Amino acid sequence: MASAELAGLIDTYDLDLLCLQECDTKLLPAEVGPMKLADATKLNRLGLAIYYRTERFTPLETKTFELKKSLHDIIASPTHERLIGTRFLDNETGHEFIAASFHASPLTALNSLRRNQIKAAHEALKAMGDLPHVMVGDYNYPLFQKGLGKRIGKTGYDLSLSDRRTYTRYKIFTGHFDFVTSVGMVIDNVETLPIGASDHLPILVTASSTAKEQAA
Repeated sequence: MASAELAGLIDTYDLDLLCLQECDTKLLPAEVGPMKLADATKLNRLGLAIYYRTERFTPLETKTFELKKSLHDIIASPTHERLIGTRFLDNETGHEFIAASFHASPLTALNSLRRNQIKAAHEALKAMGDLPHVMVGDYNYPLFQKGLGKRIGKTGYDLSLSDRRTYTRYKIFTGHFDFVTSVGMVIDNVETLPIGASDHLPILVTASSTAKEQAA
């Protein structure tokens, strides 16, 4: 529903990467302004995609992953691929990193299943390379986020929430649904942007790799 807003978001916020969830990947353009489609999922009704700024990054590899399914996934709305990750070369720094778009199972599933999906997603990204990576998306985890942060913190990951709620359309289900998990990255800021046609508010993540500092 918000596909017509992509060009405006890119121009307004001078984006380098764009991670999408719940999109019709068959209708996505190959390019949006200065950004090019790295890849998108193929099997989902609600797909995932990653765009990148061509002058800043060079995509080296993209993979999509299936994660454990909820009953809702199997019966109501089959979802085969809940993670897409791209290994990029940063043309400015010469370092590689992985950016990923993630979509957890809906609230009809248990938090334990979503924790399983998050853990499996992190392991899948690690298998792409022992590199800094950032995973952005709809985690469908509006409650007990401190507990989630402690759990993933034990595996070396950081959880970063935005400054405001990302889902407010319904009084029952409000909160931070969309956020960031990362490893080897400095997350300087996560900002919730104004709402558009989507039922989720977009988030703007300002991040940098720690690879340069570690090398020094």
